[in-house]
Amino acid sequence: MFQLLELPLAEVISHAVWLYFRFPLSYWEVEELMLQRGVVVSYILVQGVVR
Repeated sequence: MFQLLELPLAEVISHAVWLYFRFPLSYWEVEELMLQRGVVVSYILVQGVVR
C-alpha cells in the first residue's frame, strides 16, 4: 500500500531547518509539516540543530 523511501538524514534535517528559517514557523509546526510529507522528525531534533 505505502512505499517506504530512504532519505539521507542530512537532507531531511536540512529541509526542516530551512522551513524553520524561511517561514515564521515554530518547531512544532515544522514537525507537523514534515509529518504531512511522510517524514517523521521530532521538533526537539530541529530545535537542537537550530541552536
